[in-house]
Amino acid sequence: MPRAKRRLGQHFLTDPGILARIADALEAGPDDTVLEIGPGPGGLTEALTRRAGRIIVVEKDRDLIQPLRARLPDVKVIEGDALTLDWHSVATPPFLVTGNIPYNITSPLLEKALTPPEPDRIVFLVQKEVADRITARPGTSEYGALSVGVQAVARAERLFTVAAGAFQPRPKVDSAVLRIVPLDEPLVSRPLRGSFRAVVVGLFGFRRKQLLRGLRELTGWESSQLSALLREVELPQTVRPETLSPEQFARLHQTLVDWGWARR
Repeated sequence: MPRAKRRLGQHFLTDPGILARIADALEAGPDDTVLEIGPGPGGLTEALTRRAGRIIVVEKDRDLIQPLRARLPDVKVIEGDALTLDWHSVATPPFLVTGNIPYNITSPLLEKALTPPEPDRIVFLVQKEVADRITARPGTSEYGALSVGVQAVARAERLFTVAAGAFQPRPKVDSAVLRIVPLDEPLVSRPLRGSFRAVVVGLFGFRRKQLLRGLRELTGWESSQLSALLREVELPQTVRPETLSPEQFARLHQTLVDWGWARR
């Protein structure tokens, strides 16, 4: 087992049973191409070789490159940073994405994975708290901008928990396997995702305040104009942003754009 590097956020998972469950969750078949982010010593990669037709891995730690190539000669091993690498330059769509990803870059990796053209499926091993936030329902304490941002463009499922003791070195928190499937018809089109994010993040800054007040702070519009807008989208002025569903956020955002709110 190679020594994990703290600066890269490495925590290696070697339990063959858990690795097989993660590989199964991706539902890869002999006709599928899989892009794995951060394979580490290659435990998940090896499990995937028994399921997928073609496997490409991206590994930032150059000390792991040659051992990976020696252990798995049929796998294409790319040395690089998954955050800056153009995934579509190495894996032509359609493809699947998976990985045991470092906790400190989970959000940017998720954002990249959900940037069109998206993979057909994504299975990430992430911090359990993050998985809970992504799959949270409106009105719960875990529900927030991350929940809405992902659920507006994909279906997310928390499949099972992986205890901290399964990793070397042991992290401070448990992890969870998260499966994300992009929606055929996302709630927000690609050109408007920047402004949608601005609305969602802005309103969650006032999550426990009345929606009218949050919108007034966000847009600078008069209360009378916002009252008319809320009547159009059939939302009470007194509702709290934390209770709005992704569908309601999408409808509210589209109406704001239609009424001339043009923040990007």
